[in-house]
Amino acid sequence: MPTHAVGRARERREYPRARLALPLRIERVAGQRTARGAHLRTQNISSSGVYYLSPQRIDPGTPIEIEILLVDRPSGRGSVRMRTEAHVVRVDATEKPGWHGLAAIFDDITFRRDDAAPFRSMPSKG
Repeated sequence: MPTHAVGRARERREYPRARLALPLRIERVAGQRTARGAHLRTQNISSSGVYYLSPQRIDPGTPIEIEILLVDRPSGRGSVRMRTEAHVVRVDATEKPGWHGLAAIFDDITFRRDDAAPFRSMPSKG
């Protein structure tokens, strides 16, 4: 049967996900500052939430504060970080022993941009 006759499966997510491996850091879990340890990365992200793997299991409903590096400039100037208050909505088992798949929904988002690199004008052709 041709696929156009069947149609596509309906996507249940309200916002499309981007499969991006962006650096992620957990700042707080349930209001408590976390120890700097594991280097985490997003598995996918959308405008409403994120999915990532973590060695720390966090129960659904728990509030978290995370920082995601969206743009990383080699000189460190012009980098963009997203800081967000969120809450965990799902915990999945993973094939990686001791790790958990966590889905979180963003509650409040702010962006922090390092000072932009100095503007250099192009020489005029004369």
